Amino acid sequence: MAEIAIEKRLALLEEFETSYKLIQLGFGELQNINIGNDFYFLPFQLLSQGIERLFKSYICVAFLTQHLILPTPNEIKAFGHDLIKLFTTIKREYYIKYSPPIFEEDWQFMHNNNILEEIIDILSDFGKQARYYNFDLITSNPRLGQNPKERWQILESKILPMNEGLIKDLMNPDLEKEVYPQINRFIIINCEKMLVCLARQISFGTLGSLGKQLTCNNVFRYTSFREEDFGKTNYRENTTAFKQLSTNRHKRGIRDFLNRKFNKNYKQQVIKRVNYNGDWPFYADTVIIECRMKHWCIVSIDGYDYALNGSAKGRYKLDNPFDAGVAIPGKSISEFITMALSL
Repeated sequence: MAEIAIEKRLALLEEFETSYKLIQLGFGELQNINIGNDFYFLPFQLLSQGIERLFKSYICVAFLTQHLILPTPNEIKAFGHDLIKLFTTIKREYYIKYSPPIFEEDWQFMHNNNILEEIIDILSDFGKQARYYNFDLITSNPRLGQNPKERWQILESKILPMNEGLIKDLMNPDLEKEVYPQINRFIIINCEKMLVCLARQISFGTLGSLGKQLTCNNVFRYTSFREEDFGKTNYRENTTAFKQLSTNRHKRGIRDFLNRKFNKNYKQQVIKRVNYNGDWPFYADTVIIECRMKHWCIVSIDGYDYALNGSAKGRYKLDNPFDAGVAIPGKSISEFITMALSL
């Protein structure tokens, strides 16, 4: 292994850790986007910086592994903020198709995924110039690029095309908040898969032993991701906006127990992940759905009540499972509302 000064090793370690934290926060802010919050600038800023730092750190260590020296300042500066150029360089020069079949899948994903390419291209354009789009427009900059928010919305329309079903969901107060999380979950899954592909390269030695040492506490964690893990992480819990939320939930007591047991207007059903055939939307493995007066739908999780439908939210002043952080953003709870109403 090529030896480098300890301060350079520590600097690389810090860059990998910084990139990891920025990307995690970027995912969290993307999960915060909903019908009432379209502040895309923050996730764009975090993700573009995080991915740029990750790609450049990856290239530095891969370059060292291949050439036994670190790249020069000019070689790194030549990339600028161009994520596409960085991504292309990684795939062309520092990405190996190893023999296990899983690496064939990784290769195909990294080289033939149009959505991933478009995500990186939008973030690349944002990092290079588009983050100043409004000022360029105000000052009549002849190099005015594309509005990054508009480009992102075009991408969203490709992921979840506007159709009659989607319009109905947007008009349904119980389901309107599910639309954007569905889109953002798909985007996050594609980014997570990219991180998994890079992490597997590291684990198989593309970046040498130094790469393994430097990434063991951050990006390397994605090596252990399984198919069922994609899109399930609650990245929002690390964002300032989510930490400052005051969760409105009800802790169940003896009165609730008696109502469930003796009140004929309270119908309930225990549902377990292991027995559920659909796409399970909760972090907990067991929930209890309840319908009161054939109208107000509640879900109980770990001894707390949350509102399943808008009627219950208004009646009991409870958060829905997504706002409370107990349901997976991008998954639908509509079937649980239907089941509750049919009790």
